[in-house]
Amino acid sequence: MVFIQDIINSIETFAPPALQEDYDNAGLQCGNPKQKAIGVLLCLDITHEVIEEAISKQCNLIIAHHPLIFSPLKKLTGSNYVEQLLITAIKHDIALYACHTNADNVLQGVNTKMAQKLGLVNTRVLQPKKGLLKKLITFVPDKQVEAVREALFAAGCGQIGNYASCSFNTTGTGTFKGNDDSKPFAGEKNKLHNEAETRVETIFESYKEKQVIDALIKAHPYEEVAYDIYTLDNKHPQIGSGLVGELPSAIDEKEFLQSLKSVFKAHGIRHTDFLNKKIKTVVLCGGSGSFLLKDAISAGADVFITGDFKYHQFFDAENKILIADIGHYETEQFTPEIFYEVITKKMPTFAAYLSNLNTNPINYL
Repeated sequence: MVFIQDIINSIETFAPPALQEDYDNAGLQCGNPKQKAIGVLLCLDITHEVIEEAISKQCNLIIAHHPLIFSPLKKLTGSNYVEQLLITAIKHDIALYACHTNADNVLQGVNTKMAQKLGLVNTRVLQPKKGLLKKLITFVPDKQVEAVREALFAAGCGQIGNYASCSFNTTGTGTFKGNDDSKPFAGEKNKLHNEAETRVETIFESYKEKQVIDALIKAHPYEEVAYDIYTLDNKHPQIGSGLVGELPSAIDEKEFLQSLKSVFKAHGIRHTDFLNKKIKTVVLCGGSGSFLLKDAISAGADVFITGDFKYHQFFDAENKILIADIGHYETEQFTPEIFYEVITKKMPTFAAYLSNLNTNPINYL
């Protein structure tokens, strides 16, 4: 039996809610996570038509990229479309969940999906985030150090880029003297004891701190576990905004934009003047990415693909880069495919459906 929480867990393992931006409201918007999951509908936006589609497909969970609830609700009377949609979902016992900027910020999220559609190679995060990493230092008896290290790695420690189980270890001597109430693992009460120990250093993502400390205390043999935690200023290479990559071979600007328009089914592309050079290095950002323009220029990109550029922001390109605004919806339209891949990889027989609806609120004449 699959529960709604099981589906949520698969999504949150891929894109932890802790990685969403401060202004965001990703997560479960309504519904009971302990309810049995019958089917899940995956979409970009939640609309009346999407809920009707969920009902017709017998889905009691909708996972969207954009949260239905952004601002706090003080009442639920159906006075606007958000309240109306919530009332309809609740009436039909449909849970609503959003995976938004956390899906933007993870390396294998929205931007990588865009890059895959364009066939980009050598991709990396454009603007890695700081303050997401912490270092754990602990001291373990030599004979137990391997078991403690493995427990820490299983809890999420030691991941650096493409490498796992990373740690640094030095040997030394620990001292301690337990009082009358102590239950020392080694030595005797009220006597100073020297123990051959290994100092273990490893890093972890800050949102995993509780599970890391729980694992440490459970695996460590000492009654009182000594450890230090430091917040690092290191940038997290796999978490952040935007993506930079390369085309397998350079291509003419106009030809590239025509291909871009076709791949993303854009009705039109707003772009700056052509610079009369080939396109090789590409920066992209799903949704509204104009805040990354300076980073795109610094990365030496030939083109910056995103949505929602304002009129005056196009001047900021200063003939250093080609801006290609293909639209907000257009950049994110393939995001439900990510959710589908995540869910079906873990639960291949569960009923997961990609919505058939185009929810773009912008029309072109």
